[in-house]
Amino acid sequence: MKRATNLLNVASKSRNFGKIRQFSSDPVKASGNLAMEPKKTHFGFTDIDESEKEKKVHSVFANVAKKYDLMNDAMSMGVHRLWKDYYVGGLQIPYNAKILDMAGGTGDIAFRLLRESPTATVTVSDINQPMLDVGKERAEKERDIQPSRLEWVCANAEEMPFESNTYDLFTMSFGIRNCTHPEKVIREAFRVLKPGGQLAILEFSAVNAALKPIYDAYSFNVIPVLGEILASDRASYQYLVESIRKFPNQDEFARIIREEGFGHVRYENMTFGVCSIHKGTKPRK
Repeated sequence: MKRATNLLNVASKSRNFGKIRQFSSDPVKASGNLAMEPKKTHFGFTDIDESEKEKKVHSVFANVAKKYDLMNDAMSMGVHRLWKDYYVGGLQIPYNAKILDMAGGTGDIAFRLLRESPTATVTVSDINQPMLDVGKERAEKERDIQPSRLEWVCANAEEMPFESNTYDLFTMSFGIRNCTHPEKVIREAFRVLKPGGQLAILEFSAVNAALKPIYDAYSFNVIPVLGEILASDRASYQYLVESIRKFPNQDEFARIIREEGFGHVRYENMTFGVCSIHKGTKPRK
């Protein structure tokens, strides 16, 4: 993956934000047989070369950025707001916490974090600049949000440009399933968290078997149509639905988090498993 060093629209460094690390060398080049078949991954239900996924996902979110919040309301009938409120309300945010909200895009989670903790600062990071632009515009309009408590950084979740042992809390909401290598994201989250720091990820999951037929019918037959009607983009929302089905189930994802070094790993299902909150702690030693 291309190392993301292009940092755009970074807020004032006088606040309690983490430092951007300086990479000491170019990415290590892959060695071996140049004729080797490229590694495959999935883009929704379509198999593609790993090297293509980042660009394709970037295109999806660039296309939907301006209608993203509207579509979230339409697709979930507003329930996503309750999920996010519950998710943030259940976090233990230390005094003067430094928080990294990865794939934070339009600011939905960051704004909730600032309201939940009046002393925290939040670095909102996303690989997609148009999503961050929407978030910055929203921040200026939110009367109870201090823009100076926010930092906006365009970066790749799989190769974060932040210093190690910097943040008290790492959050990520409905974003990790779009990454080519979710395990790399967890590994990077572990690196940038301070010892004792908390990981909290909200993501779509494997729904309860009894609800699955209804859920699938709605997802595949209604959501793409809503995308066409409200955002003139059926294909992007077809991908988003398919990406949910390709993501590891709750136990598999918890195993990934545990294997990357986190302790006290657990998850909590919401709405019969439509989405889950995954948490873990970086050991102090």
